[in-house]
Amino acid sequence: MHWSEKIAASLTAAHPQRDTFVCASGISPSGHVHIGNFREVATTWFVAQSLQKLGKKVRFIFSWDDYDRFRKVPSGLDPAFAQYIGLPYTEVPCPYGCHASYAEHYEREFEDVLAVFGITPEFIYQRREYRSGRYAAGILRALAVRREIYDILMDYKTGERSDEEREAYYPVHVYCERCGKDTTTVHAYDDESQNLVYSCTCGCYNTLHVPQAGNIKLQWKVDWPMRWGAEDVVFEPGGRDHSTANGSYCVASVIAERIFGRTPPMYEPYDFISIKGSYAKMSSSSGHNYTPDDLLQIYAPGNILFLFAKYQPSAAFSIGLDDDVLRNYMEYERCVEAYHGGSLQDSLRTAVELSMTARDGGQAPSFNQTAALLPLVNFDLKLTRELLERSGEHYSDAAFQAVVRRAGHWLQNWVPHKLVAVNGQPDRERYAQLTAEVQGWVQAFCRLLRAEPLPEAELMAAVYDICRVADPKISKQNHKQFFSTLYQLVLGQPEGPRIPLLVQAVGTRRLLALLDL
Repeated sequence: MHWSEKIAASLTAAHPQRDTFVCASGISPSGHVHIGNFREVATTWFVAQSLQKLGKKVRFIFSWDDYDRFRKVPSGLDPAFAQYIGLPYTEVPCPYGCHASYAEHYEREFEDVLAVFGITPEFIYQRREYRSGRYAAGILRALAVRREIYDILMDYKTGERSDEEREAYYPVHVYCERCGKDTTTVHAYDDESQNLVYSCTCGCYNTLHVPQAGNIKLQWKVDWPMRWGAEDVVFEPGGRDHSTANGSYCVASVIAERIFGRTPPMYEPYDFISIKGSYAKMSSSSGHNYTPDDLLQIYAPGNILFLFAKYQPSAAFSIGLDDDVLRNYMEYERCVEAYHGGSLQDSLRTAVELSMTARDGGQAPSFNQTAALLPLVNFDLKLTRELLERSGEHYSDAAFQAVVRRAGHWLQNWVPHKLVAVNGQPDRERYAQLTAEVQGWVQAFCRLLRAEPLPEAELMAAVYDICRVADPKISKQNHKQFFSTLYQLVLGQPEGPRIPLLVQAVGTRRLLALLDL
């Protein structure tokens, strides 16, 4: 059973009478949403899909925490944006001048990407919710029991408590009515009048009537459990940093139960995704990240979803854009083929099914074969398609163009060393250094080329037979050495496309000129 199905089964067992299961995720639009953030959305989406598979009604909500404060200027943006620190994201200008605000720019960017994956949450914009007064009751409740909230927070801190600090604690942030920033201090709150007094570093001093104020926001560890109740959430994943003994989820769970009288939702911690070769955490502000758009330039949407679905949420993994791309494509294509053949095991079968929500555009040529072929034919797309379709497959223009575009981008931007060309002259020096046995293999291959053309499968079998021996281990070593030798003599490097594809792309006459020495 796939991990998402186990979570779905646990949820239905815990809530046998529930009509609708609300699954939640959320992100602050602090910059480009990176692939580490995407794991939260994908995890929720997979669980929602598994609940629907059980016949349950599901409401998948995604909260944009766009009423959070702008904390720091991300790498790559104009340093002058520091003047906006302290404003909510919705009040910071769009960095590129194409949207109404900073928040809207990054929200639309990510929403468009989710649509490519077929992920369709109900988007909730927290600035709208707070400004509408929807959370007024939750804010009033938190202010009324602020001392109890202080006690709960201090239970999870190592600092000393003080009566003075307890009396001065207010679980809210106030955005100043004059300058718009949260550089404010709350001085008093009256339970009877429900009025709050605050001042700001800009010189503003004012009194707010809380039920009508749209510029008050609960602190994060109070805001989160309040919203669980407001949306009736039963499931929400979160990063492992929120899941420690003193983490946000633990604190928020206690506040949910004691302050808001709400059972916290089932929580699934997920581990972080790293960039291959780096141990640093991905970050929108530092620019150290891959975004979903970055991956979509190389991977098909379904391939990315499969990558996330096959790992348990608790498993950390890294993403590399080197030869890992070929391995990931090969694994996915093999699993999809096995899925359609009915031979895939349970968890992987479900992972493939979950990947199929993406808009992949139908039957497509192999990425690996396309990437190997493009440099050999000097990126001649007509010839590339002709060679790929010789096996009997036919691809739509959209599917073919998508794979060519991804393979070309990968080759030119991430693995330029694979932009190989066929050798212009025979490498006689290398050939002379081969053992007599290996030279014999090469000559046997040349005899195959001169013979009547064979279908691809028969040609490949005949090539393997050239250096096959009784011992399978030695045969494997021979094949590796033989293929590497052919690639060196033809391409000047130890690897290349599948032999039948090499023959088709380079041509028999040219191959013989390079090999028949």
